[in-house]
Amino acid sequence: MIAILLILSVLIGVMFGKFFGNRQKFAKNLLILSAGFLITVCLNEIFPMIYHSGDSHIGMWVIGGVLLQMLLENMTKGFEHGHFHHHSEKDILPLALIIGMFIHAFIEGIPLADETEVFSSYLQGILVHNLPISFILGAFLFRNKKFSASSWLIIILFALASPFGMLAGNYMDLSYQPYALALVGGIFLHISSVIIFESNKNHNIDWGKIGLVVLGIAAAMVAHLFHQH
Repeated sequence: MIAILLILSVLIGVMFGKFFGNRQKFAKNLLILSAGFLITVCLNEIFPMIYHSGDSHIGMWVIGGVLLQMLLENMTKGFEHGHFHHHSEKDILPLALIIGMFIHAFIEGIPLADETEVFSSYLQGILVHNLPISFILGAFLFRNKKFSASSWLIIILFALASPFGMLAGNYMDLSYQPYALALVGGIFLHISSVIIFESNKNHNIDWGKIGLVVLGIAAAMVAHLFHQH
């Protein structure tokens, strides 16, 4: 069921991107809302879980996640937080970008290996995160309204990346799971903070964008409280 939800979140985002991809402001707003959601999931769910593991040095793995995401962004060129307008006009994304996105989604799927609850806060964080990225992916691949086999291959690979990560996590020793989660926490922390700070152009207050961040935080808090009960 979890794998199906992961795949559906990508396909839904892609379809929205295909039909509404010319609305870049909508994509940006969706990204900002997801950033508020992600950073709240980090603070309410991921960080308490990893520090509860008892390893006093696990924070280094969070930092490792931040650095890993910085390296991945060298491949993706910031695609995952809205930088898609300056890629080439070809219908196919660069291979490095595809690989970077796959690795990113694969790592996010690993901590889901032992997840038994559908719609846990962590899973919701990934689903919410998938929607704007998939929206951008669909907007890019189908900006000329073409249905090429190569475009669908890229979408399928991205949709299966997190389920493959979840499958790989099943073969991982349980004692390593907190470290995989810490890596993801660093990735989420970096992405969400970059989206929030990049949305604040010239350091001027944009109440609309602040409202979207607050809305994302509120949604994550509601999910957290619902998960507790």
